[in-house]
Amino acid sequence: MLKEINNKTQKRFFALAAMVLIAANTFAQGNGMAGINDATSMVSSYFDPITKLIYAIGAVLGLVGGVKVYSKFQSGDPDTSKTAASWFGGCIFLIVTATILRSFFL
Repeated sequence: MLKEINNKTQKRFFALAAMVLIAANTFAQGNGMAGINDATSMVSSYFDPITKLIYAIGAVLGLVGGVKVYSKFQSGDPDTSKTAASWFGGCIFLIVTATILRSFFL
C-alpha cells in the first residue's frame, strides 16, 4: 500500500515538474533575444568604469608599495628585493588583468 502511494506521488511530482518546465520554456521564447542583447549592452557598459577603477587601485597599491619598499630600504632590511618584487608584481597583475578582460569581452 505504501509503495503504491509513493509511486503515485512520484508520478504526480514528475508530471508537475514537466508541466512547469514546458510552461517556462513557452514564456522564455517570447522576448529572449531582446533580453540577451540588453544584458550584453549593460555588461559591456560597465567595462570602462571598472577598468578605470582597477587602474586607480593599481596606482594606489603602487604608491603604498613604493613607500613600504623605501622604508625597508632605509632601515637596511635584507628582504627589500622580495618586497619590491611582490608589490611590483601585484600592480602589474592588476593592470594586465584589466587589459586582458577588456580585450576579451569588448
